[in-house]
Amino acid sequence: MTTSLATTRFSVLDRSRTRQGHDAPQALRDTVRFARLAEALGYHRFWVSEHHSVPGVAGSAPTVLAAAVAAATSTIRVGTGGVMLPNHQPLVVAEQFGVLASLFPGRIDMGLGRSVGFTDGIRRALGRDKDDTEDFAARLDQLLGYFLGTQRAHPQVHAHPAEGLRVPPFVLATGEGARTAADAGLPLVIGDVRGQDRMLRAIEDYRQAFRPSVWSPEPYVVVSGAVAVADTPEAARRLLVPEAWSLAYSRTHGAFPPLAPAAETEARTMTAREREFYEAALRGHVHGTEEQVAAGLEELIRRSGADEVLVTTSTYDREGLTDSYRRLAALFGGAARSSRPAACPAQQAG
Repeated sequence: MTTSLATTRFSVLDRSRTRQGHDAPQALRDTVRFARLAEALGYHRFWVSEHHSVPGVAGSAPTVLAAAVAAATSTIRVGTGGVMLPNHQPLVVAEQFGVLASLFPGRIDMGLGRSVGFTDGIRRALGRDKDDTEDFAARLDQLLGYFLGTQRAHPQVHAHPAEGLRVPPFVLATGEGARTAADAGLPLVIGDVRGQDRMLRAIEDYRQAFRPSVWSPEPYVVVSGAVAVADTPEAARRLLVPEAWSLAYSRTHGAFPPLAPAAETEARTMTAREREFYEAALRGHVHGTEEQVAAGLEELIRRSGADEVLVTTSTYDREGLTDSYRRLAALFGGAARSSRPAACPAQQAG
């Protein structure tokens, strides 16, 4: 185990993906069980996501699911990756996280994104449109103001029990969103690893533009992406196949299917366009044997200067997925590290 792996935090984002032959309630129960495993393995945080009307994803209410995860665990930090702020009123978001932080003090993270619904129909159902992403910075400022007691949009309104609490906020972003995080003085969560050159430019811009805030005295970068570890490079790559096909299908059919077995996907006859998206979705991930993954992560951390890696791997084979996370935890010394206090590279990162 090399120095950067030993000193970099590793965390988990689980999207509650449905699997072929299993329903959405099963996916949600799997997420809660997975959180217990991540805690036992020494991962720093466990985050859940927000998706609306996506057939292959059960996670539609992240603060509700985060409450279930926090109740089922005891030490791991729990949060959202993320709540899509354009979909919600800042007051409601502040109240929800205020309740979570009151019930589980010192363990809740508030990851915030700027995406809106996947399709026009979903956006209409949410009462939103694409232009709602343009006021993300203003919504973010209002939300944080509810915690600080400084929001000016509705001066007579107070978010209880959020006001006075310090729930660590993170901005999930690429490109333009990274500048929003810098201007607000917040930690940045950025991916995916496949577009490293673009990602590295955004990280550099973020660090240069960062303004210290009450939330964070210095930049804090979380790099997110899929990581797969197995006995052989081929076995590790196979873990990535179900998600790659799901992404390719979504790009060509407009819907995410449940994750299917890798063998079924590998035997599939794809159109040229499907094959193009599928192969693109397989490229650039950190995967392979323990030695190969350690080298890949070392390079990623060195180039990005990441303070933390948020692992987002999904696959049909739950046993293979569990084994991959176990192998990765052994690389960064997870279980041993979780038994002792860890130095915090930035106060707000928890």
